[in-house]
Amino acid sequence: MFDKVLIANRGEIALRIQRACRAMGLKTVVVHSEADRDARYVALADEALCIGPAPASSTYLNVAAILLAAEVSGARAIHPGYGFLSESAEFADRVARAGLTFIGPPADCIRTMGDKVAAKRAMRLAGVPCVPGPDSALPDDPAEIRAIARDIGYPVIVKAAGGGGGRGMRIVRSEGALDEALALTRAEASKAFRNAAVYIEKFLEKPRHIEIQVLCDQHDNHLWLGDRDCSLQRRNQKVVEEAPAPGIDRALIERVGASCVEACRRIGYRGAGTFEFLYEDGQFFFIEMNTRVQVEHPVTEMTTGIDIVKAQIRIAQGESLGIAQGDITRVGHAVEFRINAEDPATFAPSPGTVTRWDVPGGIGIRVDSHITAGATVPRHYDSLIGKLIAHGGTREEALARARVALSELRAEGIRTNVPLHQAILADPAFCRGGYDIHHLEHWMNARVAAP
Repeated sequence: MFDKVLIANRGEIALRIQRACRAMGLKTVVVHSEADRDARYVALADEALCIGPAPASSTYLNVAAILLAAEVSGARAIHPGYGFLSESAEFADRVARAGLTFIGPPADCIRTMGDKVAAKRAMRLAGVPCVPGPDSALPDDPAEIRAIARDIGYPVIVKAAGGGGGRGMRIVRSEGALDEALALTRAEASKAFRNAAVYIEKFLEKPRHIEIQVLCDQHDNHLWLGDRDCSLQRRNQKVVEEAPAPGIDRALIERVGASCVEACRRIGYRGAGTFEFLYEDGQFFFIEMNTRVQVEHPVTEMTTGIDIVKAQIRIAQGESLGIAQGDITRVGHAVEFRINAEDPATFAPSPGTVTRWDVPGGIGIRVDSHITAGATVPRHYDSLIGKLIAHGGTREEALARARVALSELRAEGIRTNVPLHQAILADPAFCRGGYDIHHLEHWMNARVAAP
């Protein structure tokens, strides 16, 4: 058991975790960089410790500094949020070796699911549908690799085994392009992930990106909370997410959810996690598992009424979730719009001081953000400054509420992507739902080309 949690993250997720802790009667310790010294969540924390200069390598990725901060503050647990060290098995191991509680899954689970090849092998054994392709890293023999690719059938995609975040992958449409793609991906993988292993699988031309949220405790409660559609992406980065995924047979979703639960049982998973799938032609194909809380977790919270961050903390405390699969009900529809400090046309980051920040309210509207008027958006980190979530009894009602809410959001001193979201909400294809992962970029290109 613990009564004080160190939050090893920044921005909106740091405040989100802090609020969950305070609601549970737990004290919070926030570690921060010099660039984040005046942030709202730093002022609200029970304790705040500056652990270094602005670069993330000196602070939010500095394991030694974070563990020292826990020791100095007396925090007995660490919540990593998302990004940074949240999916580092080494960090989870070091937290445990320091006698502290890591609010997340066991390091072995992070290690297994962080290796895309090992994860795919584990999922196949659990009956989770996977993208066609071998369950092992590619050999060194070029002839053998070409034979594997021919057996799968072009187009194929070459991926880094330790990759993520949309990096370390290349589409190959013919055998003549295979060798170069392998060399480039291996070099990128070695540099970005310190793991040169790559694997190959079938490339799906027009898939949707569908997720299944899970929660698992140490008392043999393994639950899936529902599905999310995260297909609206730009350069493999999510822009808008919603729950549930429109236009997919619910019986099929139920079967996939049950297979995810079985996979969690087999690998001894504990905590919150998300299974990511590609969906095409009525079939699901597993691509990876995120062993942490997701940016888009609020749409699942809004449709189920379950506080996922609180559940993470209770699980880490050794408590039972106290609910069965049959107790989970999903009500209505929710959609989340990521608010980024960036130019809505060029997507160039827009750091600076926020001189005005007015957020909307009303029935079904939630805004998760650490920003206030006078806050500084540093140039050193991701441009995400908030999330606007709209919930309604139907998808149409949720979108209508989102339109009103986005029209009320005012940010000055920096630029944001709110105009892009407003344009998306006027796109008939988006409003119909069921768009694939390439839709946003095709739509944006068409807008630029239009006279």
